[in-house]
Amino acid sequence: MRVKKGEVFELAIERLGFGGYGIAHLNGLVIFVEKAIPGDVVKARIVRIKKSYVKARLVELVRPSPDRTMAPCPYSEFCGGCKWQFLDYPKELEYKRQHVIESLEHIGKLSDILVHDVLPSDKIFGYRNKMEFSFSDRRWRLPDEMAQERIDDGFALGLHAPGDFSKVIDIKKCLLQPETGNQILEDVRTFVRSSGIPVYSLRTHEGFWRFLMLRYSHVHDIWMVNIITSEEKILWVQPMADMLRERHNNIGSIVNNINTRKAAIAVGEWEILLAGEPTIKDRIGNYEFEISPNSFFQTNTLGAEKLYQKVKEYAGLTGQETVIDLYSGTGTIPIFIAERAKKVIGIEISESAVADARRNCIKNGISNCEFIHGDITKVLSGVNERPEVMIIDPPRAGMHKGVIRQIKDIRPCRIVYVSCNPATLARDLHMLKDSYSLIEVQPVDMFPHTPHIEVVAKIQAL
Repeated sequence: MRVKKGEVFELAIERLGFGGYGIAHLNGLVIFVEKAIPGDVVKARIVRIKKSYVKARLVELVRPSPDRTMAPCPYSEFCGGCKWQFLDYPKELEYKRQHVIESLEHIGKLSDILVHDVLPSDKIFGYRNKMEFSFSDRRWRLPDEMAQERIDDGFALGLHAPGDFSKVIDIKKCLLQPETGNQILEDVRTFVRSSGIPVYSLRTHEGFWRFLMLRYSHVHDIWMVNIITSEEKILWVQPMADMLRERHNNIGSIVNNINTRKAAIAVGEWEILLAGEPTIKDRIGNYEFEISPNSFFQTNTLGAEKLYQKVKEYAGLTGQETVIDLYSGTGTIPIFIAERAKKVIGIEISESAVADARRNCIKNGISNCEFIHGDITKVLSGVNERPEVMIIDPPRAGMHKGVIRQIKDIRPCRIVYVSCNPATLARDLHMLKDSYSLIEVQPVDMFPHTPHIEVVAKIQAL
């Protein structure tokens, strides 16, 4: 069947596909529908036509699925940060497990694998310990704002509108962060709007205010405020820091990162401490970690403990094993498992992350961890000790083929693979299947109301 862009069809949604799209069929044509779930009957407009499928946007919900619920956030349909708020949470976990199974079967060519029920998040709102908000001189209006005349379209502080990175939704409250974060967000918005100092424009690359990053310690109830600006102007940012410290006694750190580059990233080339300490501390299990403005730390602290407990279980350590941890970051996994291992060797490409890992070891009294700074493809072969266990926690893109070849050469007895992307996990497992067997998989929900799922895979040498 031939369809045209802009045509509207009534569709019955049958199942969920990768990325959270609802899947329907129209005379043999596969159609992916945004914001639709199985059981929905919708009217959808064709927005993109590919050779093997079509993408469509929901226009009208004709008959809702029984799995739908009322989304409490007014922005949930628009900002894309938590696009599954309208989905019943237990059903969300079922769909995420199915996504893992389908990835293993279709991409990894692995069938009859034991995939456990998803471990749920203890909190489904207020669970994020880090949020990044963008300033913009182009505001994206919500549908109910279109007719309003008193809205300033030249200012926004919030999250990006889907499909237009230069436009930002002016968000008053994000339910994924604790409530104090929303109060800080509003205080910063009020200050910047009254400052007379322009926000940064992604079109002209002019303006001062670029990003607001908030980090939170669940254990200590302490906040870090990171203000990212386009240049160093202490006299402009210090009054904001003073105001925030006066209004919120649980702000423990306020820093100013300066990013003079055009790249739209909330990481500075250098930073200035405006108030309090340069770091905040949080705890995973029995271990405490220092968190600097730009260091990596799992965004769901309570979920991270469940994740790492499963890593420790699958590693099967007795105290006699040498462990190599690839993509070791700031050392959270090596420190968490160190008490059960003879030695843990972490490899990480980020020099600042390696420095954080070493400091975290000292802070926690860990003496059997070693960290190597470098590209894994280049330094792994230089590690003299043969590990009994290897832990792999790569970025979303998964592992480089060269790393997989080296793992086969090293041939650890057991591998624990931690993945935030079931598709690349399945691809990498497929490349390992001639040397290793996938025993079982435990999904862990770190990101409620999104299609994302964290996965721990237990792998054994053949």
